[in-house]
Amino acid sequence: MKLAILLATSISFSLASQSAPITGKKAPDFTTTTITGEQISLSEYRGRPVVLEWTNHQCPYVRMHYGSGNMQKTQRALTENGAVWISIISSAPGKQGYVSAAEAQQLTTARGSYADHVVLDPDGVIGELFSAKTTPHMFFIAENGELIYQGAIDDIPSTSRRSLKKAKNLILAAWADMEAGKPVGRHTTKPYGCSVKYSDIDD
Repeated sequence: MKLAILLATSISFSLASQSAPITGKKAPDFTTTTITGEQISLSEYRGRPVVLEWTNHQCPYVRMHYGSGNMQKTQRALTENGAVWISIISSAPGKQGYVSAAEAQQLTTARGSYADHVVLDPDGVIGELFSAKTTPHMFFIAENGELIYQGAIDDIPSTSRRSLKKAKNLILAAWADMEAGKPVGRHTTKPYGCSVKYSDIDD
């Protein structure tokens, strides 16, 4: 028992001490189980673009992007063109946004998500691996496994749907640059939203 606790503590410390992934470098790999029980690894999608989206259905910023249909529109635009979209919920038990697999499935259906996979990360392992800070926090990985964008979904941090009329969708912009064979213009931005509700984060 003591050994298991020591190992878990060591893993947590190791992940927490890792630096954030660097844009222009290979994205860190992970293996996990989706809410439907399917085991997936980031590396298995090499050859396809991948978007990682940190989400929390109780966060006002997330509610705005889903309530307006903006997140679904972005998901659909990319997945219908061959990208893989993985939504990740890193809220710890007892924290805002924590859900069971069944609840996450109901939520995914109710809000019409186009995500290919939804993953629960209540221990924060994947979140710490990517240094995910907010919901939403977006990571765009190219076909070769290189992280080509990380940060906010758009350039106007707001919970108002009216802001979307003027906001530039940075995920769609990164996609357009990639499709055109150009380096992503704005490859790293400051994410905005609610803090990811890790077990050691106050609500």
